[in-house]
Amino acid sequence: MSSIVQSMVLSGREVWPLVEGGKGISATNGRSSGAWAAAGGVGTFSGVNGDLVDDNGETVPLTFRGRDRIERHEELIDHSIRAAISQARIARDVSRGEGRIHMNVLWEMGGCERVLVGALEGAKGLIHGVTCGAGMPYRLAEICARYGVYYYPIVSSARAFNALWRRAYHKFSEWLGAVVYEDPWRAGGHNGLSNVEDPEKPQPAFPRVLEIRKLMQAVGLDRVPIVMAGGVWHLKDWGDFIDNKDLGPIAFQFGTRPLLTKESPIPESWKRRLLELLPGDVLLHRFSPTGFYSSAVKNEFLQELVERSERQVPFRTAADAEHDSFFAYGRTGHGVWLSAADHARVQGWIAEGFTQPMRTPDDTLIFVAPQKARQIRRDQADCMGCLSHCKFSNWKDHGDFTTGKPADPRSFCIQKTLQDIAHGTGDPVDQQLMFAGHNAYKFRQDPFYANGFVPTVRQLVQRILTGW
Repeated sequence: MSSIVQSMVLSGREVWPLVEGGKGISATNGRSSGAWAAAGGVGTFSGVNGDLVDDNGETVPLTFRGRDRIERHEELIDHSIRAAISQARIARDVSRGEGRIHMNVLWEMGGCERVLVGALEGAKGLIHGVTCGAGMPYRLAEICARYGVYYYPIVSSARAFNALWRRAYHKFSEWLGAVVYEDPWRAGGHNGLSNVEDPEKPQPAFPRVLEIRKLMQAVGLDRVPIVMAGGVWHLKDWGDFIDNKDLGPIAFQFGTRPLLTKESPIPESWKRRLLELLPGDVLLHRFSPTGFYSSAVKNEFLQELVERSERQVPFRTAADAEHDSFFAYGRTGHGVWLSAADHARVQGWIAEGFTQPMRTPDDTLIFVAPQKARQIRRDQADCMGCLSHCKFSNWKDHGDFTTGKPADPRSFCIQKTLQDIAHGTGDPVDQQLMFAGHNAYKFRQDPFYANGFVPTVRQLVQRILTGW
């Protein structure tokens, strides 16, 4: 079979330079990653609160018995470690020793270091590399080197990699498998947009990647690959990157396309929705409790979050020249001061049924229906500490276990919605967060998927290698 790219060494073995994006929760698992490795590439299962499969092949439900957040957090970490080990074993069996198996973790997940260490300890020899993003994973290199595993930091700029290299990675350069450049404007899931970058103005990838390569060359990393992630669909579209002497070795990570395969563990309704998307159907937003930008399919879940934040007004606890209209709420009749215009807007929202005001950490009020307010408070109370810092519930996974800021009702419980959509709970298409990259509309346009065709992983890899 002729291929548009040549094989390269990743994580100690010559493979196709095609990497399965890891995603989170259970959107990739041992079966899908093992199949990707069996096809000659690098498969990546999620180490982020994945599914625990017992020795009989049965999925062990994730349930919590803890009375408070701290106890539930410990249960989640224990479950995550055992789940990652079980998925690594499945991936090993499915791959039959072909390709490479990686695990994906998010540095901002709760107890990330403990989960990573526990998984690598319990699955020695089964995991060849670890990809990690969502934060600045300074200790990633040290932990992976300890277990003889290659590490793959996900960055969106040369500045981010430079900080990682200077602070920690230069001590463990021999275990740096590659640097993953994830395009923050095009990738699905959480993105690495900085505060100085405009989410509405995408920048071309080539100069940003070239800047990373120049930095890598300056510190002796000339032959360490860069993995392109975010917006990768057809390899024929990346001719300027392939075999480019200035960029050096380039591999490609596919996050969205592997969702639509026979081995993909996501529900069938999610797969069908992917085939229907149009350009613009993926929204780059900042509702995530991580505080990062992220990209997901526009649906009722996201629309409700948009509308929730639009029903928002600033307040003052004492009247001033601008805020001179008193708004009373609560059982005591205490209230806050609004501008006259905002007071009129609030009365309109109340007339529409959005009668429950909720304070935000930014001295604003949002207005929601009573049922939604109860759900928000219930979700906040049920927090299980899935993040290192959560603005939705004000959880922090160390110290005094609180961010020190009020919980933010403009956000949501990300653990709850991602578990629900991954396992088809309720209405996964419209009522849950559905991560996808901004090129997901190409499922509808690409003739490979005509008439609703869903390929196996092997068929997809072979198709990708042709350039399409």
